[in-house]
Amino acid sequence: MRIDSVCVLGGGGFVGWHLVTRLNNMGKHVRVITRRRERHKQLLVLPFVEVVEGDVHDPDTLERLFADRDAVVNLVGILNERGHRGEGFRHVHVDLSKKVLDACKKTGVKRLLHMSALGADQGGAPSHYLRTKGEAENHVHTFGQPDIAVTSFRPSVLFGRDDGLFNRFAALLKIAPALPLACPNARFAPAYVGDVAERMGDALGDRATFGQRYNLCGPEVWTLREIVAYIQRLRGWHRLVIPLPDRLARWQANVLEFVPGKPFSRDNYASLQVDSVCPEGATCPTPIEAVVPHYIGDENRQTRYQTLRRAARRGQRGRAD
Repeated sequence: MRIDSVCVLGGGGFVGWHLVTRLNNMGKHVRVITRRRERHKQLLVLPFVEVVEGDVHDPDTLERLFADRDAVVNLVGILNERGHRGEGFRHVHVDLSKKVLDACKKTGVKRLLHMSALGADQGGAPSHYLRTKGEAENHVHTFGQPDIAVTSFRPSVLFGRDDGLFNRFAALLKIAPALPLACPNARFAPAYVGDVAERMGDALGDRATFGQRYNLCGPEVWTLREIVAYIQRLRGWHRLVIPLPDRLARWQANVLEFVPGKPFSRDNYASLQVDSVCPEGATCPTPIEAVVPHYIGDENRQTRYQTLRRAARRGQRGRAD
């Protein structure tokens, strides 16, 4: 299957930036749909990328922007919802996936890449996040046939510059003399976001991937406690980390569920009861140690780097004036 043009939903996010950049480097003509175009200046400079403002939940917008595309990639997802009963997860994961599939059928798009999650299970998962991810994945595979070739990707937690895992815990450890850690023994096989983008880009025109669902895991299994300890070693910090027993972890989730921004929720707690580890082993080759030290490493080095970046920007503005 020849794929020259792609529409990406969620192209301005963490995975999206890496995937869109890879597709651009492959010479694909990429259209990214976003609510606010100017927030994604890093994409605007890419020669084969078009960033268009639009509401991805509007069926007419999807049909209009899919009409001249060979393929669609849906990366849209949330880790927490505003409410507490699963409606937000269903709206973003299930309802949107149905709209995307319908728009593909109406416009003749024959190829769809879908971002799911490791542990997604419509019937048996303990969290709204994993159940709705599983339902959306099942829907696009079941109802995409026979007209649309669907491939799903099911990553463990992802790492890379600007990730939400290592950066979040580094920020917490920086300000907290002690860190109460819920679910310290939760297990992950973190995958490098660049490997995931490569797998997705290579799959676009590969018929061998049609109808497949791929688990994506890095080469090592880490507990949450080990990840936090690793961040401390990289930064040279010695913070008190307090592993919480299950009863206190549930209590913490119940309290933080109602804190603005939901730093930890009941649904997060439920998701962490399932190991995010691939039964078949590693499918992404890059280890944490090859990447994470470059953006989490020595704090003084990071501070000097940020200072140099600010100085360079000031110099550029001065020359422009």
